[in-house]
Amino acid sequence: MTALAHELVATAAHLAGLGLSPGSSGNVSARDGDRVLVTPTGTDLAALDPGSLSVLDLDGNHLDGPAPSKEYPLHLAFYRREHATRAVVHLHSRHAAALSCRRAPWSGRSALPPITPYFVMRVGQIPMLPYAPPGDPAQASDLELLAFPCRAALLQNHGPVVAGTSLRAAAEAAIEVEEASALLLLLGEQPVRHLAPEEATALARKYGTYWEPSH
Repeated sequence: MTALAHELVATAAHLAGLGLSPGSSGNVSARDGDRVLVTPTGTDLAALDPGSLSVLDLDGNHLDGPAPSKEYPLHLAFYRREHATRAVVHLHSRHAAALSCRRAPWSGRSALPPITPYFVMRVGQIPMLPYAPPGDPAQASDLELLAFPCRAALLQNHGPVVAGTSLRAAAEAAIEVEEASALLLLLGEQPVRHLAPEEATALARKYGTYWEPSH
C-alpha cells in the first residue's frame, strides 16, 4: 500500500496545482484489493502525507488512519459498481461546479453533451445526481443503483466525481470534465455542434467508456 499511498498523494497534489481543488475541498481515493485509501476529512490536497491517509474496507468500515472525507460513500459506490475501478476523484473545480448549478442536465444520462472527442474518450456519459447535502449516503446509494453504466457523475450544486481504472485515468477524466465544462460556458448561447450519436458511441466503444442514447 505504500507505493499506492505515494501515488495518491502525488495525484492529489497535481490536481491541486492545476487549481482544481480550492482550499480544503476535493478528495481522492485508491483501491488496493479489499481496502481503500481515502484522503482525510478537511485536508488540503496539496499538502497530504502518505503515512496519514484513511483506510477503509469496501463496506465503509474505518480500519486505520484519520477520519476519512465525508464523501467516502460516493467513492465506495463507484468501487462497488464496477470491479475494474481502482481510483475515484471528487473535485469542486470551478467550471464543472458552475454547470452543476444549472436547473436541468443536457439529457437523462449525461449532464454534459458530447462536446469534444476527448470528453467522450476519457469520461463518457456523466449523469446529474439531484442535490443532496455533502456526504449524504442516500446520494451514494442512488449512484450505486443507477440503471445504466457510467464512470462519472455531476452532483447538483456541488461538482464532479469521477472514477478510473487507475489514479492517472481518474485524474485525467476529472481534468477533462473541467475542460469540457469550461468550453460549454465559454460558448454560452452560441449554436454548437455536438458529436453526432454515432460518432460518440463509436469513440466510447473504441476507448472503453460509456455513451448510450438517452431515454
